[in-house]
Amino acid sequence: MKKTKPAPVDDMRSEYDFASMKGGVRGKYVERVREGTNIVLIEPEVMEAFPTEQAVNEALKGVLRTAQAVRSTGGLPNRALQPASRAKRKLRSKKSSRAARG
Repeated sequence: MKKTKPAPVDDMRSEYDFASMKGGVRGKYVERVREGTNIVLIEPEVMEAFPTEQAVNEALKGVLRTAQAVRSTGGLPNRALQPASRAKRKLRSKKSSRAARG
């Protein structure tokens, strides 16, 4: 006859009153956890192209090397890559249309 393992005893109550417990601090280690974690969510089509963490990192390093090379030759300003602002584009188009009018 096989011996069966006893079922684990669940000592947890269904509800705890944390206000009555002394010494507990909410979020005590949250900053430590955030420092060690860097999670970025990527879209499914990007995940298909770069299936591993290593593939994503290599591709991004390549983009950085390219941007640094272009900056060193004077092709780009020395700042982070940012999308063009729509407001700036609208302002430029208004200025150019005014100049064309005369």
